[in-house]
Amino acid sequence: MEFDRIVVVLVALVLAAWTVAAAWAILAARHREKRAEATLRSARRLGRMVDESPALPLLVRSDGRIEASPKLAQWLGLDSVPQYLSELDAGERGLPADKLAELTQAVLRAQKTAASFRMVATPRGSTRSLALRGCLADPQVSPGGAALVWVFDFSDSESELVKLREEAARARGDFSALVALIEAAPMPMWFRRADGSLQLVNSAYVAAVGGENAQAVVDAGTELVEAVDGLTARQVALQAAAKNVPIERIVSLTIAKQRRAFRVHDLPLGSEGIAGYAVDIEDMEELGRSFRAFREAQRAMLDQLSAGVAQFDAKKRLTFANQPFQRLFKLGPAAMIDPPAFERLLELMRDAARLPEVRDFPAWRREKAEWFAASETQEEAWPLGDGTHLRIVAQPVPDGGLLLIVEDRTEQLRLSAIRDTLLRTRTATFDSLFESVAVFAPDGRMQLWNRRFAADWGLESDFLDTHPHVEDLLGKIGPRLSRPAQAKAVGDTVRAATLDRKETGGRVALADGRTLEFAGVPLPDGNGLLIVLDITDSQKAETALRERNAALVEADAVKTRFLANMSYELRTPLTSIGGFAELLQAGVGCELDENGRDYVQAILNSAARLGEQIESILDLSQSEAGLLPLALEDIELMPLVKAVVEERAAPIRQCGLTLDLQGNGLVGTIRGDRRRLARALGHLVDNAISATPRGGRILVQVTRERHGTGDVAQIVVSDNGAGMDERALARALDGVKVSADGKTIERRQGLGLPLARQLIEAHGGTLRLMSEPGQGTAAIVELP
Repeated sequence: MEFDRIVVVLVALVLAAWTVAAAWAILAARHREKRAEATLRSARRLGRMVDESPALPLLVRSDGRIEASPKLAQWLGLDSVPQYLSELDAGERGLPADKLAELTQAVLRAQKTAASFRMVATPRGSTRSLALRGCLADPQVSPGGAALVWVFDFSDSESELVKLREEAARARGDFSALVALIEAAPMPMWFRRADGSLQLVNSAYVAAVGGENAQAVVDAGTELVEAVDGLTARQVALQAAAKNVPIERIVSLTIAKQRRAFRVHDLPLGSEGIAGYAVDIEDMEELGRSFRAFREAQRAMLDQLSAGVAQFDAKKRLTFANQPFQRLFKLGPAAMIDPPAFERLLELMRDAARLPEVRDFPAWRREKAEWFAASETQEEAWPLGDGTHLRIVAQPVPDGGLLLIVEDRTEQLRLSAIRDTLLRTRTATFDSLFESVAVFAPDGRMQLWNRRFAADWGLESDFLDTHPHVEDLLGKIGPRLSRPAQAKAVGDTVRAATLDRKETGGRVALADGRTLEFAGVPLPDGNGLLIVLDITDSQKAETALRERNAALVEADAVKTRFLANMSYELRTPLTSIGGFAELLQAGVGCELDENGRDYVQAILNSAARLGEQIESILDLSQSEAGLLPLALEDIELMPLVKAVVEERAAPIRQCGLTLDLQGNGLVGTIRGDRRRLARALGHLVDNAISATPRGGRILVQVTRERHGTGDVAQIVVSDNGAGMDERALARALDGVKVSADGKTIERRQGLGLPLARQLIEAHGGTLRLMSEPGQGTAAIVELP
């Protein structure tokens, strides 16, 4: 616009000059017209260049009027260039209000103080970024203090700048994060210059070397890794830089007074330097040692198993085979020194006749080699030619190998056959039992039974074949009882045996008159055994026995009364006879001649012998009835035996016998009834006298013997008579006994030995007889 005004002015001047100097103008008009046309073309060219330039001028006069290119209006989103600066904000388009206010203030400041300014603005509803640079306009451009503002469109530059800013911010963030990561890393990390000196270390490095801070460690050049084989950590890092190859090594470092293994890495970074870090692998090394120890322990444990175990690696080579595996397949030491592959191992097994007989061995071997690629565990049974049965379990492992487990099931199969035989034997045994038996599981279901069980309860075989529950069984049994409510007792017995593990029993009466007794017994396997016995006959016998027992009790009472009266009824007449005979002997009635006195003496001897027999019968009867009274006192044993022997001196001499008494006063005393002990020993001596032929010898020996419970007095009466056989010896101690009908008394032997036994046992002692035909007899008495 201004250029047009200049042109107009020039034209006006030309016209004025034409008027002043028409003549000269006519001459020079054509020349000036050409110059004007050239200038106009130049102005248009300059205007076009301004329009096409990246910066558009905005002239703001002192009164607020503006001059600008229409292109600037397009940049601002306006239809045309407004007249005043304040109109650049068109509401929804143009500059924002805050930016327009900032621009207005900057323009006013530039007009007053000639201060330049810069600002950035983005029109409303546009993504265009505009840069505004303002200054005071040159007077030749616009006199009067106008401000010239150049507007630049740097949208592309702004996008690139934003992108660069974002990338720079991201790079700064990544760098900060990387630095923080390195600083926070639990492993020591460091960076060396190209000459190998430390430049940067992290906190873990500082803590590992025990430094105060990172700068102090760097300044001191404190190395984490000690010299190994004469090479320092710096020299190793320089070697990595010289070869431009990372170097990795495992060294032992002392950290916090502990020796730990570290894997140290030196990484060359070109001309920048060498980075390094150390990874603590002590735990991993410890795990490795633990794993090796575990593997050795595992293999030692596998050697103790009865099952054979073999391990193969991913290359199908044998890595381990325990001792049972080697024994089962007869593998020699050479096979374990150079472990063969899987297929070669099968060939060795075949040569040792430890594989099943197959028609096509190569195909069979290839089939077994496919176990390595199987997705599931394979299991097979291998019957060998020698009768061995092997169970093979092939389990693929994740590393591509194979775990082969071999179990010798020969004994197990043999035991299974034995078990089947035992089960059949058990069934046959159950069926042959006199009792009814049934086995119940803990859940109450019947497992086993015999035929008699079904017969006793009247149950059908089809019903029992369903293995009924005990409640169903009770429902069948109840109607067959005389009192159906008693069926509950059977169920309680089964539950007590299976659940409570207690032995219980009971008795029920059937409607047909039979009586069954049952008992529940817990079995070791958790089941319960129900035993049922038909006791109908035994009940009848028990009733008869009760009746007979009542009769025996009454007979015993009669015997007791008889024994109580016998002493008086027998002894009184005998005493009277003895008394009258003594009076006759004394001549009270009259004087007797020699024959009369002999008769009287015979009467007295017979009365004395009858009195002894009566005393013996009474003692024996009272002893068997448990009514024998004892007058206990302390008795010197040796004088007692001596007196008994001396009383029988006359019969011994008359029979022509010799009696040898052995013993002394050191045998001590015993507690007992003197009269009855003397009678018992006298009967033993009398028995020896009667059993010994003329010229024989009788030995009476009194000793004190030590037994486990204490000392006992032992009296042995032996003779060298004819002796007795076993049958006679068994009957020797029998005396008066109740007959078989229980109503009469029978007498098998004399009263001497039975009475002696009863008297000795009444004192808590024992009497034993030892005899052999032709060797004599010995009676051994032991008294406490």
